[in-house]
Amino acid sequence: MGEEPPKALSPGLPDEMSFLDHLEELRWRILKGLLGIGLGVIVAFLFSSFIMEEILLGPARGDFFVYQWVGINAGDLDLQNRRLPGQFFTYWGTLLVVGFIIGIPGMFYQMWAFISPALEAKERGSTRFIVFNVTLLFIIGVLFGYLVLTPFAVQFFSNFQISEAVRNDIDINAYFSALTMWSLSAGLVFQLPMISYILSKIGLLTPELLIKHRKWAIIVCLILAAFLTPPDPISQILIAIPLLLLYQLSIRISRVVNRKRDRDIFGAEGRPE
Repeated sequence: MGEEPPKALSPGLPDEMSFLDHLEELRWRILKGLLGIGLGVIVAFLFSSFIMEEILLGPARGDFFVYQWVGINAGDLDLQNRRLPGQFFTYWGTLLVVGFIIGIPGMFYQMWAFISPALEAKERGSTRFIVFNVTLLFIIGVLFGYLVLTPFAVQFFSNFQISEAVRNDIDINAYFSALTMWSLSAGLVFQLPMISYILSKIGLLTPELLIKHRKWAIIVCLILAAFLTPPDPISQILIAIPLLLLYQLSIRISRVVNRKRDRDIFGAEGRPE
């Protein structure tokens, strides 16, 4: 009998690639992801007037819609430029960050497209689920940072005074840096459920472990909320509650994943060879 030809990785896919071929594929995927981010930057520049006036400078105005919704009697911020090229670099740097946020889903997709050919159909669906939810949670986190965290923080810090002799004239670079930092930080913090999913999937995390350390997690959430927000109880609670809900969601996700993982393992052991 003649030898059987080598099987492909999965139906419809090419034969196994060499290590250098994988590196070349990864290089092209990264370049395509960067191209997506570049397109996001272009979109940000095309709509730069709207992004600057209505979105980025929105929390600096007293008539910002979030203040009206929650009933905050907010005032306009006195923004100043204290360096000659300050507005120029702040303008371009902030729009680059906005473009990155717009284009990052494309990078997530390219990373999924790189690993998907090596996966079975069932695993491919799982990774598609991961990419979708990582992107969705990142966007929700950024919106939470912009719509909840930023307005409260801006109003607190702009109105806090150690003395009436000291006037708050906010530098535009400090304002835009804080806004982007709060929004991106919230986007990263909202990845907690997906981190729980991935670690549980590979067997490094269990719901029992999360429950055991829940008290410490509550303390960490409160410390993180205190770090990300101004030192007033309302804004800290507004941040701490979503963090605690995300942690509780991570426990439920870990429980579901571990149950499924155990069933798959026991099912594999029970099958005759």
